Amino acid sequence: MATLLYRLGRGALRRRRLVVALWLVVLVGAGLAAATLRGPTASNFTMPGTESQRALDLLAEQFPAASGATGTITIKAPADGQLATPQGQAVVQELVQQAGTLPGVVGAVNPLQVGAVSPNGRYALVQVQFATGADEVTDEQKTAYEEVGAAAKAQGWQVAPGGEVLGGEPEIGSTEVLGVLVAAIVLIITFGSLVAAGMTMLNALIGVGVGMAGLFALSGVIELTSTAPILALMLGLAVGIDYSLFITSRHRQNLLDGLPPDEAVGRAVGTAGSAVVFAGATVVIALAGLAVVDIPFLTVMGLAAAGTVTVAVLVAITLQPALLGFAGRRVLPRRLRGVSADTTPATDTPASAPDAHPVTAEDRTRFGFRWARFVTRFRVPVILVGLLGLGLLALPTPDMRLALPGAATAAVGSPARVANDLTVEGFGPGFTGRLAVVVAGDSPQATSAAVPQVTALLQRTENVLAVAPPQLSPDGRTALLGVVPKTGPTDEATETLVHDIRGSVSGIRDADVLLTGVTAIGIDVSEKLSDALPIYLLLVVGLSVLLLMLVFRSLLVPVKAALGFLLTVAATFGITVAVFQQGHLASLVGLDTPGPLISFLPILLIGILFGLAMDYEVFLVSRMREDFVHGETAREATISGMGHGARVVTAAALIMMSVFGGFVFLDDPVIKSMGFALAIGVAIDAFVVRMTIVPAVMSLLGDRAWWLPRWLSRALPNVDIEGEGLRDHLTAQTPTRV
Repeated sequence: MATLLYRLGRGALRRRRLVVALWLVVLVGAGLAAATLRGPTASNFTMPGTESQRALDLLAEQFPAASGATGTITIKAPADGQLATPQGQAVVQELVQQAGTLPGVVGAVNPLQVGAVSPNGRYALVQVQFATGADEVTDEQKTAYEEVGAAAKAQGWQVAPGGEVLGGEPEIGSTEVLGVLVAAIVLIITFGSLVAAGMTMLNALIGVGVGMAGLFALSGVIELTSTAPILALMLGLAVGIDYSLFITSRHRQNLLDGLPPDEAVGRAVGTAGSAVVFAGATVVIALAGLAVVDIPFLTVMGLAAAGTVTVAVLVAITLQPALLGFAGRRVLPRRLRGVSADTTPATDTPASAPDAHPVTAEDRTRFGFRWARFVTRFRVPVILVGLLGLGLLALPTPDMRLALPGAATAAVGSPARVANDLTVEGFGPGFTGRLAVVVAGDSPQATSAAVPQVTALLQRTENVLAVAPPQLSPDGRTALLGVVPKTGPTDEATETLVHDIRGSVSGIRDADVLLTGVTAIGIDVSEKLSDALPIYLLLVVGLSVLLLMLVFRSLLVPVKAALGFLLTVAATFGITVAVFQQGHLASLVGLDTPGPLISFLPILLIGILFGLAMDYEVFLVSRMREDFVHGETAREATISGMGHGARVVTAAALIMMSVFGGFVFLDDPVIKSMGFALAIGVAIDAFVVRMTIVPAVMSLLGDRAWWLPRWLSRALPNVDIEGEGLRDHLTAQTPTRV
């Protein structure tokens, strides 16, 4: 692979104008396709095979009028008892008529007629039924719905439209630009060259542009959840910058070794590019592996992010060499642009050798070398302290609770949050998480006979506050009953209630009785994801051991890497639970209300962190193996690998943390938690696990770290991630010195 990439890199530089032109054509074409073919994103989380989803499908088939999105308008009068006065009743009646005639609305229910009024006569709930699902409600219809009740507001009443219909796509604002700016500053400091930093950033942005445009172009035929493009953007930016950084860093070193630009680029792509391809492949495999969980929206999210990572890899190994050709020696700091092999002392290694160390005197007093010597010297205390620290961070992990996002944790001041808080204030938390029971019989008589039995069972179930009268479909075969729990939608007692209701109605024989509603859907989704989490974690850990065994031809190095990954995941979960669920230091990340984590966050975090952890493992340990194979002791190889890789890996980790951290400033709590968890996970894995615990363990293992049984060595294919085949190829082309 290294030899193939070497030729690809040289070819891209020599035909740089053509390569740049082709990528610009692809970018423009993808942009035009996105503009013309883009479809809407979905905010619902369907889960085929669950009871709640079967109930929704049944309603759509037999009771379409009740299968559309629902809205709830919460009304608060200026004083207690005012809803019972003629003036108050007139205000409510006018508001209900206005809501019932909104575009896309089938009808609105007068709360005074159905008793949806608080005991103190000050609060009321207007149920609004839309004709279509929440994802099909247009922006114009949502705007009209949010503006309902202007006349009542003018008289001092509070009117707060809410409900599932207000769910929408998170908006990308200017706050994320901060993360990109920080990444740019890190690049400038790392390279000491505006040209190198700007070119690396430009390369990454082009890759993200192509990937995102392609994703939006496909959204016309593939249903994307609202968070899928955000995840793709977040990950595409981070890995795009990092992959370009690795190749540019190796190219700069090759230039300082005295190589001509085309040879420097070829060897950079052949060596660092091989690691980029492998690292990108691990991320793509981990994200695509989400399909094994068999959850449609999660599969789409994983494939969308995997697509942007694939584009980032292709851009890094083709467009980056072309841009480096245009930049020439300007990618070097100004003080080094005149330095060449001819002006520095010669070494025993020919400059043409692909594994040559810099011809300039190597500075082993840099922090990377000093840190490596410290870690290897005090390896046992370092390992113990690292394990103890990560263990303490992981303590909150067993308390993790999962749920789908709800209005209770929405940003303070948002329409959904205002409506939710007003409803809780007037009626209690249960009214924000109402359940729906679908009763479907083979005939109207069977349904009519089953409804009283179901109602009686529901009323006797613990934690049920109220059961609404049934709504019947036109043919009388399907009935819909509303159930109000005493607790909120994400409360553990509500989750218990869902299981209790399903258990109590399971004995009804003359009709199908199914429980659904936004709350029930959220519980079903979270439980299915929780069940799939151990399977996916086992798959990812097994995959990491196999891939690293191929790369490093070792048994202990892959096992050590997998255990380090598990430490990263556990500590990241612990910190995220402590902040977003338990509320510790929540104000520092702008979180208004702590609550359960979004249900797909753990499994998504495992997939992404796996790929990123393998990135740092490969970039650091591959240099250790390279030096060990070429005769250095295990300890010296560890120090050398850390010394050479620490600066670049540190820059890469800071860039990823900056990009992910930029999303923490979004108001949407789902995106905020994703950005936070990824940023913290990268920090832990890069600085604690890979740059501290890993070298300590490697020095402790010594030569045993590179042991592999002969039979297994013969059975494993040689992927040549370190470019040994490329070295042999170039050595054969180098004339023998006389």
